[in-house]
Formats: sequence, C-alpha cells, structure tokens
Amino acid sequence: MCIISCMSNSPVFTIRDLDFYYGASKALSQINMDIFPQKVTALIGPSGCGKSTYLRCLNRMNDTIAGTRVEGQILLDGEDIYAPDMDLAYLRQRVGMVFQKPNPFPQSIYDNVAFGPRVLQMTKNRSDLDEIVERSLQRAAVWDDVKDQLRDDALGLSLGEQQRLCIARVLAVEAEVILMDEPASALDPIATAKIEELIHELKKRYTIVIVTHNMQQAARVSDSTGLFWLGELIEFDATEKIFTNPQHELTEAYITGRMG
Repeated sequence: MCIISCMSNSPVFTIRDLDFYYGASKALSQINMDIFPQKVTALIGPSGCGKSTYLRCLNRMNDTIAGTRVEGQILLDGEDIYAPDMDLAYLRQRVGMVFQKPNPFPQSIYDNVAFGPRVLQMTKNRSDLDEIVERSLQRAAVWDDVKDQLRDDALGLSLGEQQRLCIARVLAVEAEVILMDEPASALDPIATAKIEELIHELKKRYTIVIVTHNMQQAARVSDSTGLFWLGELIEFDATEKIFTNPQHELTEAYITGRMG
C-alpha cells in the first residue's frame, strides 16, 4: 500500500490505523490514507469490501447504526472528528454526503436547497437566502434546468436533476468536502456524464471522495484511487499509476477484470 505524500499542500483528512466494527465483526482493518484539498479521491473494489463503510466514517454517518465501533484516528484539518466534544452538526455541515439514490425532500426545489441554510440560520433575510439557493444550483449545474420552476415539487425532476439538486443541497451549507457514494449508479449514461462533468468543476472549490464500482469512471474523474478488498486498503496512489502500473498483484487482477 502506498500513501500519497508527494503533494505540497496539507491533507484535509488524515486517516491513521483505522479499524471499524459492526458489533464483533471487523469491517475495516488498519486503513491509512491522506485526502488532499481540491482533489478527487476514488474508492474502488467489489461489493461488500468496506468502501461505503469507510466513506461514512468520514462524517460519522455510521454513528446512527447501533453496535458500531471505531478505533484509530481520523483528523479533519488536524482535528479528531471522533473526539467526545466533536459537534456532529458542524462536522456534517463541513463534510456533506451525496447518496447512491437521489433523495430530495418532498418539498419544492427552492425549499430543498434552502433547508440547510434555514436550519443553520445562515441568513438574515430572504434576499440572502435567494442568493444562496441560486448560487448552489448554479454550482451544481442545474440552475438553467430549474430556474423557472423553483416552486415545483423536487420529486418531479428527472433522476439526474434530482441528484444534482442533492449536490446543490450540500453546497448550500458551505460544505468543504463532498462524499459521494456511487452518485451515478442509478442514472442513465447522459445523466452520468453530466455528474462527471460536474465533479470536474466542483473540485476547483471542493474536496471530493467518491465510491464507485465503475472503474472507467474512477479513471476519468479522480486524481487518486484506493482499492479496498475484504476491509483492507490494498493500494492507494495516483489514479494514473493505479490503472497503468499498480504495485500490488491484486490491484492488477481487479483492474484487468481477472478478479472481483
């Protein structure tokens, strides 16, 4: 396993010796990784290998599951996110999540994006909120599609538009890191291409970690890639190196389709 250390800027996330348990079952073992700002990190591997579990560790979404336990350390800008005094609302504001299946609220398009800023009391007046909604929808590349129907039910959007709306919802609360758990797996090829184009744009401002079963997608969108296998991080390096010159024979076997 290789930890990328050649980049000049400091990592946003520093993960060291991470173990994760569902009850007595160990799902992750000794994960070490640095995640750098304004880069896309892809997590690949077969189903059930720990990718999504690891992703949810990064904003403590696993805390909602009874009997789970974390050992090791996850630092966000040097701060231990599993410290007893960590404010989970603050953490999840900074580290947002986009799920495999689009999950807009059964509300208007406008209210979906405005929900977080309202709860967090980020604005003092309606014009400021309007500005946040428009800016978030623009950054999520869905503004032109919905600007004339902001009061319409978000559930009436296409799946691709719903997913970009969910991304806008994360952006509206000024997230710094966007976690994406197979964000295009439920989408058609055209909608998938739009999500990939959006990822390229978003990484100019945000740090992105994406779980994907689509190795071609990982190769297209990411700067670094990690292969998970049976709860272990087998290899982690620059994406080009992972796909053209992997150091571990299991990585090569998975990339070439001989295993997994």
